[in-house]
Amino acid sequence: MEGLGKLSCSMEKKDLKIINKGEDEEMELQGYCLCPWRLVLVGLGVLCTGGFLLLLLYWMPQWCVKFTCTRTTARDAEVVLMRSTDEFRTWFMARVQIMLAPGRNPFHSLETQTTSPFSSPASSMANGHNPHHSSNGPAQELIKRFADYQPVQIRYFCFHSSTYYWNDELQNFEVLIGVEDLRVSCSTLHSEHSAGLTRDQQEYRKLFFGVNEISVKVPSIFKLLIKEVLNPFYIFQLFSVILWTVDEYYYYAMAIVIMSVISIATSLYTVKKQYVMLHDMVAAHSIVRVSVCRANNDIEEVMSTDLVPGDLLVIPSNGTIMPCDAVLVSGTCIVNESMLTGESVPVTKTNLPNPVSGERLEVTDDVYSTEEHKRHTLFCGTHIIQTRYYTDELVKAVVVRTGFSTAKGQLVRSILYPKPTDFKLYRDAYFFLLCLVGVAGIGFIYSIAFSVMNEVPAKTIIIESLDIITITVPPALPAALTAGIVYAQRRLKHLGIFCISPQRINICGQINLVCFDKTGTLTEDGLDLWGVQRVENGSFHLSEENAYKETLVKSQFVACMATCHSLTKIEGQLSGDPLDLKMFEATGWIMEEATEEETALHNHIMPTVFRPPKQLLPPEPAASPEQDMELYELSSAYEIGIVRQFPFSSSLQRMTVVARLLGEKRMDAYMKGAPEMVASLCKRETVPENFAEVLEGYTKQGFRVIAMAHRRLESKLTWHKVQNINRDNIEANMDLLGLIIMQNKLKTETSAVLHDLHRAQIRTVMVTGDNILTAISVARDCGMIPSEDTIIIADAIPPYNGQAAKITWRYADKPSKMPRMEEVNISLEDVCNVDELKTQPLYHFAMNGKSFSIIEEHFPDMLQKLVLRGTVFARMAPDQKTQLIEALQGVDYFVAMCGDGANDCGALKRAHGGISLSELEASVASPFTSRTPNISCVPNLIREGRAALITSFCVFKYMALYSIIQYISVTLLYSILSNLGDFQFLFIDIAIILLIVFTMSLNPAGEELVSRRPPSGLISGQLLCSVLTQILICLGFQAMTFFLVQQQTWYTVWTPLTDVCNQSSHNLSEHNETELDDHNIQNFENTSLFFVSCFQYLIVAIVFSKGKPFRQPTYKNWPFVVSVLGLYFFLLFIMFHHTEIIAEIVCVPFDWRVKLFFIILVNATVSVLMETFILDIVLWKLVFSRDKQGSFGLTPATPRPQVGIDRQDFNCLSWLCCRKKTPPKARYMHLAQELSVDPDWPPKPTTTTEAKPHPENGSTCQFLNIS
Repeated sequence: MEGLGKLSCSMEKKDLKIINKGEDEEMELQGYCLCPWRLVLVGLGVLCTGGFLLLLLYWMPQWCVKFTCTRTTARDAEVVLMRSTDEFRTWFMARVQIMLAPGRNPFHSLETQTTSPFSSPASSMANGHNPHHSSNGPAQELIKRFADYQPVQIRYFCFHSSTYYWNDELQNFEVLIGVEDLRVSCSTLHSEHSAGLTRDQQEYRKLFFGVNEISVKVPSIFKLLIKEVLNPFYIFQLFSVILWTVDEYYYYAMAIVIMSVISIATSLYTVKKQYVMLHDMVAAHSIVRVSVCRANNDIEEVMSTDLVPGDLLVIPSNGTIMPCDAVLVSGTCIVNESMLTGESVPVTKTNLPNPVSGERLEVTDDVYSTEEHKRHTLFCGTHIIQTRYYTDELVKAVVVRTGFSTAKGQLVRSILYPKPTDFKLYRDAYFFLLCLVGVAGIGFIYSIAFSVMNEVPAKTIIIESLDIITITVPPALPAALTAGIVYAQRRLKHLGIFCISPQRINICGQINLVCFDKTGTLTEDGLDLWGVQRVENGSFHLSEENAYKETLVKSQFVACMATCHSLTKIEGQLSGDPLDLKMFEATGWIMEEATEEETALHNHIMPTVFRPPKQLLPPEPAASPEQDMELYELSSAYEIGIVRQFPFSSSLQRMTVVARLLGEKRMDAYMKGAPEMVASLCKRETVPENFAEVLEGYTKQGFRVIAMAHRRLESKLTWHKVQNINRDNIEANMDLLGLIIMQNKLKTETSAVLHDLHRAQIRTVMVTGDNILTAISVARDCGMIPSEDTIIIADAIPPYNGQAAKITWRYADKPSKMPRMEEVNISLEDVCNVDELKTQPLYHFAMNGKSFSIIEEHFPDMLQKLVLRGTVFARMAPDQKTQLIEALQGVDYFVAMCGDGANDCGALKRAHGGISLSELEASVASPFTSRTPNISCVPNLIREGRAALITSFCVFKYMALYSIIQYISVTLLYSILSNLGDFQFLFIDIAIILLIVFTMSLNPAGEELVSRRPPSGLISGQLLCSVLTQILICLGFQAMTFFLVQQQTWYTVWTPLTDVCNQSSHNLSEHNETELDDHNIQNFENTSLFFVSCFQYLIVAIVFSKGKPFRQPTYKNWPFVVSVLGLYFFLLFIMFHHTEIIAEIVCVPFDWRVKLFFIILVNATVSVLMETFILDIVLWKLVFSRDKQGSFGLTPATPRPQVGIDRQDFNCLSWLCCRKKTPPKARYMHLAQELSVDPDWPPKPTTTTEAKPHPENGSTCQFLNIS
């Protein structure tokens, strides 16, 4: 048997499949088959438990599958059980369906044997898949059509808007993306996929890829209602309401039902509204009529929903919204990609290069990829502004992805199925609720035992025992916690910050590091031309203010400035990249684009032409009378036409145009880009010897420098050859023309905001695509790196020629002042072993994207040390920005990312708090979007996040105390077989608790961003001490009241005839007519505990509703103050003036009321002193101070007020600190602690760190420091 068990276990492990390997949605997959006898047993279980088992299986999909199915291979599965491989380990299940099709591979070419038209459109299938095909279904029609092909069964399942098909070769399920699945080369895409599809091929592929539609279905109110009601919380409320109704607590049950209905209605309205908004955003322009080329060269109009990968799409000249992802195979398009990038600057898309066979210029044929060839790919949802085309060949594009596989589809999927939010507060909240359930369990057992001993009827025992559970777990807790988030979201909206992920507001309260993009975020979006510096004969000229001069008008330098850009005219206005716009405007040249009518008159595409203003051109000799005027004008004209454009690529860091001067036979190539890159592509003799020094001089001053180069092309390069040549053949052996120096000014708010963040102990990091020295200069200018701090640049070299990867360390510059000394007090136990606090100079690391990638791959342990002090990350690609965010999160930083939307989408989504400064559609990828286009939104968001987090803590603590106070009251009353009355419960829960909770959350955020951070979870020393001490205080005073009342001389067992207040005979006669109290609600203990407990609810509300430092003072929250004062006066009134407003209260002697008042007064004094003095002052400052952020890896611009313990407190507190040697919790604190005692850290200048090769046993690589 043991052997069989091991065999079964090994089989399960062996058949565990991994789908989406290496992606965000990576999951483990197991196959199961439905088991009839298990289904019958589960059905019986559902009947026996009254449906509760069905609910349990609904909440726990893994139990549902394992209870109803047996394990089988993934290939034969009827149900698949999936589990995410991330830290959340979430379970999902899906039903495997079967589809009949003529073949298994959608890209196989199936030749039909019939010529009759295919009349049944596949669009009748839901999403292109139908597990139960009728005889008239599309698949059956195709099978009839392809008679030679044996119909095959294709197994698939749908999950998160993606369809997974079984692949026999891989022996796993996979998602069909599109043409990229074939891994076709660019030449193959031109030769084999640019002819279009037949109708039959299109219908066959549609079986697999489905309808080309990003469908966001808005669920019906009924479906949303069922989903909402089946929430465990509402099921618990339903159980509570039934119990209270049985116990005749009708009013309270009705109040809870009304509250639940309002809560559910509000939730349904919000969810429905979000679905409708997303549906409207996606549906806009998503279904259009498009023209496609068929295999027989016919052009056919179809609906965009019928498009499949491989279709040849004709792009209309007047523009359109792209309904799919497609790669251009002919022509050029001007595209607005703001939906994806957040940048409304038009982008030029050129046709995919097609290497010419048999030519000497042939180059490596790359495999097509949407990421690698994005400059040739038109993405779904982007706006085609205009096209440029040939007369004999239209602008065509091959469809590569459809539906949810497109760029827009992936964005919508990320919104529909967001990654769960992992935050300690929520994990601790569940743990705290479990603790309350444990307390309820104790009360449950106590109630049963006590009732049995007193021979209470069984029905009463069951009801009262279960009632204890409903009292201990507060029904209004979720609504109370949500209120604080809703108020914070509303305050953020008033500040111009819009939030699409409200749960992240609390997480923003923990942010201790902010990454900033540079251009458009820290600095102004636009650039100003500061000057130019030309190069001639391998040496620099003196810098010049501009190039708008007669002497330069015909120079190659000005020609490069005038032509090497991607500007276009839209409705007569120049539009394009701001840098290109400034550069072109500085020349004063004129741009003319061919109209559609002009283009139609020529065989080739009409070039865009540039000419200088006439006033700059030297005067020409007058035309002779016999000279033809037209020929004279042609000879005197100076015009440059663009023959081909190689768009700017962030990975290549350059752009190039091929142009021809009017009248010249040979063409010219002009290039501009990053100076280091351009210089590397130029002839050595044309690059000045002091090039690096001049460039460094400009970049250290914070200028953005662009280099320009030129090359005279060979005469044998014809127009047709240029259209097909690879850019690598053009971008070589260039002549350096010079430098353009652009000034990028800091935004006025930048320095002040960064100063505030540093003062609040929040690290700031710059992540930019600009030059590293420019980035360092801007970091110094804005105060991110103080002028006296040291900057260490890490230059990494990849392994080559058998040598290991290396990091060379160099210091950027010498600090302008004496280096600041940082106090290092890593943990409080360190003070026991040292006489003086340690100090070390402050330093920062800087690196570029290339070095970052090398270090990430070859020095993974080193990367964690570098991000601890890394402040400048330059030349970072979009995916590298995301990787940096992940690396920072990997050492337990709470990271915010602030960018202008361009190329920052991935990082904005990955960060704990992503803030987009763009109001365009790209902001849908970011949790927060700021209407104010500067970084002043960052401290506002953190302040509101801290206030919301503290509010959540206050509300949770208050709701916990409310439950425990009521639990204590009920438990004490159970000992005399009594309970609180219906109206008493109603008054406490509605008049006190709800009013206090919803007004307590209204405290606005503090005006100052302080250096202290709130705790990250409920399970922290300070919060637990606060809750436990208040519980003990409430327990003590309630118990004292309960026993004191029984010791009073007037005390007796209360009956309707009892008269301890010397009431009149009239009142006595009324009492005589009063019905007997079956539940023993009315008694002296009940009344006394009711008054004390009601005041305790108000006392703890005041104690827990703290203002400073994270929220404004409580007295400024006037709704809360009015509510508390009103309740205080009302309770004092009914305590000292007996009324029957609350029927269950009985009259007690006046002297006992005075005693109750003094008990309440002492209770309030003890609670306030315990919370404000002992916890806030003594325990927080002496014991819990180590939870503060301290100096772990921070680089503030101002001295830290709480870096370590004040020197005057050092000796008197050292004994206390040494008693608890708890290591810091966050990983970055551990690293800071280790590095503080490492004599070789930070690395010395001009040293090299080399990676040792990985040992064979798989241990981590080691490092060698080489001087």
